Parts: sequence; C-alpha cells; structure tokens
Amino acid sequence: MKSITVQQRHAREDTPLIDVREEWEFETGHVPGAVNLPMSVIGERLDELPDGAFDVICKVGGRSARVVEALTARGHDATNVDGGTDEWIAAGYPVES
Repeated sequence: MKSITVQQRHAREDTPLIDVREEWEFETGHVPGAVNLPMSVIGERLDELPDGAFDVICKVGGRSARVVEALTARGHDATNVDGGTDEWIAAGYPVES
C-alpha cells in the first residue's frame, strides 16, 4: 500500500483528496479541498471517485488505510495519508469546517 506523510500531502497541489470519515466528523474540520466520501458508504459511491491518482485521509490513518487497500485491489491509484487529519492539525496546517 502506498502512503505519504501529512507534510508530503501538504506539498501536493494537484492530487485530489478523499476524506473517508463520517459526515459529522468531516464537518468539524477537514483538510481544505477534501471531498467527503465516508467509509460506510464509499462502496455505493465508487462512481464519485476521481479518475487517476488520489489520496485518502481519515482521523488517524486506520480507516483510510483499509479503504486504500480495498480500492487498490479494485485497480484505483490510491495513497494513504499517514496520521490523518489529527496529524494534519498537529502540524499546524489549516482546516475548513
């Protein structure tokens, strides 16, 4: 499974970001530009995934890692963001709510 740090994610400009936390979690604060596709429903919304490479984030990295493994098995070019949104916030990066 491919993975990157939040610092590497912060440096990326053109790679879409999918946040797999539940909607209420996403609304409390998320990485700017992230699209919310909760893990609980992503299987029903695969048609909403970006074409090409994209990154996947959650709260700390566990859920997103499982999603990346499942999506990679289906042929998607997905990369996990280690440490998740918690690590993003701890690094002092901005969030939207």
